[in-house]
Amino acid sequence: MTTEPPRTRERGRWLAVVVVAFGTFLLVTAEQLPVGLLTRVGSDLSVSAGTAGLMVTVTSVVAGLAAPVVPVLVGSLDRRWLLAGLMGLMTLANVISALAPGFAVLIASRALTGVAIGGFWAVAGGLAVRLVPAERVPRATAVIFGGVGAANVFGVPIGAVLGDLAGWRAAFATLGALALAVLIALFALLPPLAATQPVRPRDLAAQLRDRGVRVGILATALIVSGHFAAYTFVGPVLRDHSGVPGTLVGPLLFGFGLAGIAGNFLTGAALARRLNRTVLVITGALAVTVLLFPLAGRSPAGGIALLVAWGLAYGGVSVSLQTWMIKAAPRAVEAASALWVAVFNLAIGLGALIGGVIVDALTLGGVLVPAGACFLLAGLAVWTVRRAPHLR
Repeated sequence: MTTEPPRTRERGRWLAVVVVAFGTFLLVTAEQLPVGLLTRVGSDLSVSAGTAGLMVTVTSVVAGLAAPVVPVLVGSLDRRWLLAGLMGLMTLANVISALAPGFAVLIASRALTGVAIGGFWAVAGGLAVRLVPAERVPRATAVIFGGVGAANVFGVPIGAVLGDLAGWRAAFATLGALALAVLIALFALLPPLAATQPVRPRDLAAQLRDRGVRVGILATALIVSGHFAAYTFVGPVLRDHSGVPGTLVGPLLFGFGLAGIAGNFLTGAALARRLNRTVLVITGALAVTVLLFPLAGRSPAGGIALLVAWGLAYGGVSVSLQTWMIKAAPRAVEAASALWVAVFNLAIGLGALIGGVIVDALTLGGVLVPAGACFLLAGLAVWTVRRAPHLR
């Protein structure tokens, strides 16, 4: 009987990491894809743009609810089978979306997509600790969450282009075909991943008794809500406040995403040396960037420079906070990750909602100050556990 050489085995595990990263890419693309298709879907299915926006809202809310529920329901099921099954669900959901005869069926399919997103992300987020050696975990986690940044840069724009060229149904069909390819790759490259211990409801509740987990959850809620409260309206801010021509907003948001990818991998390298300090730097950079916008962002050059800095800082949020949860709950990574993913997805919707209320009640630029306050509060929460050895 021959054994697999260590180098070959490690190479195979890194291929598995890359496949999981592509899975997260598809998931985030699926969550945000309708943003570029609202007008076409609304026109074709005879609903208003606001109603069509439920395609995003329903998916995010269901994903947030599914993240802690799916690991509990599947018990000790092998995580390779679970991830492949969830990717199969995403394949089916996007096929139904592509063939939907009416808006009700389309929304139902988007709810199925939300289940796949929440469940897959909850498990995949902490998978690096089971695929690579301990010293490689921050880098592997950065690769997995690199899929999030890549989706923001390439996934949504590509979906919008497909919608323009071949229609919104073709965009969903293409996503379904890619999900099927990832499903096959997961079976081929992931090793058996028996559950270390089934996740039970009391395990989820138990995580909140740990101070490090509580701080991670609170920081996630504040950072993600603050970001989406402001970023949802970054296009109008660039046009009306910074004087950027409308034709440049799209390319600049593409640049924001590229900066985010760079920030993701720079953060992955820094996390291996100092976790707490890295998260503090990120929250501080986000706070400074958005709070400077009303003053230093009054010109196109100032607005563009601050946008790039914003993207660079926010790019490190997912990988740093996921690593925080892994370090805070090393014996219950899956349960802690499930809570984190739930809060992350719910905070996306909450942030956009809060931002809309503030913009309607005050001014467009008025949303930047509350966002900066959220980042500062998150930094303060992280600072309170600066002496915890496992978070340093």
